[in-house]
Amino acid sequence: MEANYIVVALGAVVAGFVQGLSGFAFGMVAMSFWAWALEPRLAAALTVFGALTGQLIAAVSVRRGFDARRLLPFVLGGLLGVPLGVMLLPRLDVDWFKAVLGTLLVLWCPAMLMARRLPRIAWGGRLADGAVGLAGGVMGGIGGFTGTLPTLWCTLRGMDKDAQRAVIQNFNLSMLLVTMGTYLATGVVTRAMVPLFAVVAPAMLVPTLLGTRLYTGIDEARFRQIVLGLLTMSGVALLASALPRLLGRWA
Repeated sequence: MEANYIVVALGAVVAGFVQGLSGFAFGMVAMSFWAWALEPRLAAALTVFGALTGQLIAAVSVRRGFDARRLLPFVLGGLLGVPLGVMLLPRLDVDWFKAVLGTLLVLWCPAMLMARRLPRIAWGGRLADGAVGLAGGVMGGIGGFTGTLPTLWCTLRGMDKDAQRAVIQNFNLSMLLVTMGTYLATGVVTRAMVPLFAVVAPAMLVPTLLGTRLYTGIDEARFRQIVLGLLTMSGVALLASALPRLLGRWA
């Protein structure tokens, strides 16, 4: 049991720093520690709690670039998408979904990293932003991948780092509030989890603040590299999760 506390604290420290720096990716980083030591329901609850805590800290610490009109379509779409994703989950082959999404990220994001000039998407306006928010909400309902597509979309939109962070940070905050409320209402979060919640919150506090402090000093190009690097890592993690199961079906 003591080993679990150490793993939980270590995951919270590293994931808190990454989230403070980038504005997203708490779950991806934390799960790389927790998935091996904790049962899935507990790991999911801790991930949502930690990500929500980190977003609240970051929202207070980094408030540059906030634009409610720009954010609103993403949030409205996401709120519609979460229940759709939950409804799709029993009917969807999650392993194939992870494999396709992971392949997209692993191929596309490094190509964007190596490109001298990124393609820019200017069409669609607020309707397209809402559709991407809807897709992010669906993916959140399916497996907690809320921020992946909106982050990639904001990069292709050519948003500056403050505007992109404000959208992703507040979009994820909204989706996480809904998810945590659902967890509490449906009994996913239990009283037995509270001691580990009490480990996560203080363990991630200082690293998250350090990450937000470092964010303010990096330039646009470096921030783009961090975001695309994290999205590539997310794709690798999805493939690592899905491919062994898919190969096992054919064995």
